[in-house]
Amino acid sequence: MAYDDLRSFLRALDREGDLKRIKAEVDPYLEVGEIVDRVQKAGGPALLFENVKGSAMPLAMNVYGTDRRLLKALGLKSYDEISGKIGGLLKPELPQGFVGVRDAFGKLANMTHVPPRKVKADDAPVQEVVLQGDEVDLDRLPALFTWPEDGGSFFNLGLTHTKHPETGVRNLGLYRLQRHDKRTIGMHWQIHKDSRNHYQVAAKRGEKLPVAIAFGCPPAVTYASTAPLPGDIDEYLFTGFVQGKRIEMVDCKTVPLQVPANAEVVIEGWLEPGETLPEGPFGDHTGFYTPQEEFPALKIDCVTMRKRPLLQSIVVGRPPTEDGPLGRATERFFLPLLKIIIPDIVDYHLPESGGFHNCAIVSIDKKYPKHAQKVMHAIWGAHMMSLTKLIVVVDSDCDVHNYHEVAWRALGNTDYARDLTVVEGPVDHLDHASYQQFWGGKAGIDATAKWPEEGYTRDGGWPEMVDSDPATAEKVSRRWKEYGL
Repeated sequence: MAYDDLRSFLRALDREGDLKRIKAEVDPYLEVGEIVDRVQKAGGPALLFENVKGSAMPLAMNVYGTDRRLLKALGLKSYDEISGKIGGLLKPELPQGFVGVRDAFGKLANMTHVPPRKVKADDAPVQEVVLQGDEVDLDRLPALFTWPEDGGSFFNLGLTHTKHPETGVRNLGLYRLQRHDKRTIGMHWQIHKDSRNHYQVAAKRGEKLPVAIAFGCPPAVTYASTAPLPGDIDEYLFTGFVQGKRIEMVDCKTVPLQVPANAEVVIEGWLEPGETLPEGPFGDHTGFYTPQEEFPALKIDCVTMRKRPLLQSIVVGRPPTEDGPLGRATERFFLPLLKIIIPDIVDYHLPESGGFHNCAIVSIDKKYPKHAQKVMHAIWGAHMMSLTKLIVVVDSDCDVHNYHEVAWRALGNTDYARDLTVVEGPVDHLDHASYQQFWGGKAGIDATAKWPEEGYTRDGGWPEMVDSDPATAEKVSRRWKEYGL
């Protein structure tokens, strides 16, 4: 099973030699970021900085920086374990479309080991220490100034809790948080995000919005905060599903929200309608700086924490980064759900170098002319997949995870006068390449074998691929050691 809290997971990594404790004083201004980026790109261990300049809290970094560590944290041997369980939710009814996805996850509430469980404050480690009003000092928390042109210091792994002002449906999301001063946090709520919608609904009603941000959460909670779930599906149900047991929650002290009882630190506050501050620039997971914009500014009224807390953060920037394993987990976990919405799909891959949302490589079992184009448009209409800028469609015999194989198909199977589809539509809030914000051009490449019905009229039809004689290949494999190679 998954680990109950961050510190128990760090202890396990320490025992295995996959955690490096750094006792030397390190500066959160640029130095920590440079260290972590080098270690992460080298495939190095998780890091625990025990002496962060200006803060008494240790800082855990690169915790999920490899697939092995993330799988261990979630209690899994492979990402396919969860995708198989999700697939099991979908049978035997074989639901269709977004309604089918919601119905499938609706089954989770009936599983006794899945829904979150409320505990009393006395049983919640995260409320061992409670600071309110003038006692609150966010400078005690080690925020990172990671890249030279960043607009300030940021908390990059605070899990933000809100709820819809009308329906009461809660949302758990992961957003960067700029520390403006000792009691103010900038909320980088992008236009397509559920928390931004909650804030806008509250503002229209003339109400302030309660917010709670948890740091150092149990690993399955941290993962769930990154998962692109539909807005009416509870991330804490999904957490219980992933980790195979109920997550313990506790009521916040000053806002009507619940947070993980085993988190390390929680900050609580209320967002007033219309109160914003300039946020950014920030060196983001795209590998480029996102510009300064106005975003809501949260005034912190309360901080709760363990008696000896530690903070967790990540470094984002030019890939590969710690985003990689989290993105790969989502890709594998949600394949069965994507197949519900688009049953034509055999497999898909979201390259980390494309930030996971800029490109999708998709394989299909082609059944009719222009099948590839049908799949492209279906993807552009599928929830957050709508932000995909490039879709490459290949036949089912192509391994979508083998870039050489995909490139061979995309470069060799394509007549760009006919096989390139160009459209316009929404793009990610962080996208810097679109000529205006929020929407831009998209492309789909049909790299499948072409049929006569699609206008392929060359004599002999589509050529066969070069491949070995099966009998000879078997013979050579059998005698390989004899060759001395």
